[in-house]
Amino acid sequence: MPHTFNKSVRHLWRRFGRKPMAEKVDMTGRHVIVTGASPNSLGYETARVLAGWGASAVATSTRHVARMESALKEDLRRMGANENNVTARPLDLCDVDSVIRFTTWYRNSHNGKLHVLVNNAGIHKNILRPHTRPPLSKDGFEIHWRINYLGTCHLTSLLLPLLKQSGLESGDARLVNVSSHLHDRVTNADLFDANRRYHSRDAYGLSKLALVHHAYEIERRFAKQYNLHSMALHPGSVDTNLTRMEAPQGKTGKVLHRISSALASLVLLPLKDGAQTIVMCASKHPIQGGGYYDRCELAESSNESKDETVSKLLWDKSEEWVAGLVKPDGVEHEQV
Repeated sequence: MPHTFNKSVRHLWRRFGRKPMAEKVDMTGRHVIVTGASPNSLGYETARVLAGWGASAVATSTRHVARMESALKEDLRRMGANENNVTARPLDLCDVDSVIRFTTWYRNSHNGKLHVLVNNAGIHKNILRPHTRPPLSKDGFEIHWRINYLGTCHLTSLLLPLLKQSGLESGDARLVNVSSHLHDRVTNADLFDANRRYHSRDAYGLSKLALVHHAYEIERRFAKQYNLHSMALHPGSVDTNLTRMEAPQGKTGKVLHRISSALASLVLLPLKDGAQTIVMCASKHPIQGGGYYDRCELAESSNESKDETVSKLLWDKSEEWVAGLVKPDGVEHEQV
């Protein structure tokens, strides 16, 4: 309880106190991918800002891709930036074929150049019913783990050669994993315990702990040789479509939904504020890799995340899991 209380106090301080801002950087010539960029998401705001600063940005979403691209281009025009700086593409991290199609398209259409990969896409299911049975992907993984972590690992593994080559050529490539302060809800033992008691917040936190390990391990493996730096971050508790509940049925339900949405907008951070740490990690030069960022500065991740032995073990195990992924069909899980 004290831990939760302290987090609540810190959140209220950042909601109504000073708002750290990423310093504008000329991103001309930098090729960037931002996953999970549907409208009203941190990915959308991140892609909009980076493209507005001159980056060649590819924004991804599972659906309504043409609408998303149109909105991003309109935003760039309003900013006085080149609308051709942004392209939108479909990407479903839970679909092996979708990941392969996207990475093949990207490699062929961008001459193999990729300077920044922002792994932002994710889901948080069963927020109101956290003790329900775990939702599973068609290939048998708990869905937060499958999309937030394994799907991200799969995508990153296919794009890693491009990041390494771009790091060698430009002297600066980077991977940014959008994690969460909820990564400290769980332990390293939970990463390998398929029989643990299910709770949706713990499942979400577990996927985010794994993303911190993933970022740290990439820094250890590739920073010196390839100039590829990686970092994880907590964007804050932000008012996005990830935190908004689905509207209940009926007139009363819709009224309650409008009230809860209004209250959320008062308590949660606006998108512009929440995206600042992501934008900074993607653009600031130089930046310290292998770190965990919050409020546009280095912060402390959980002690569990700093265990290098676990990071290596998780890396090796994840390679096995990713190699065994199969194409799902049937149930769709919307990602932001």
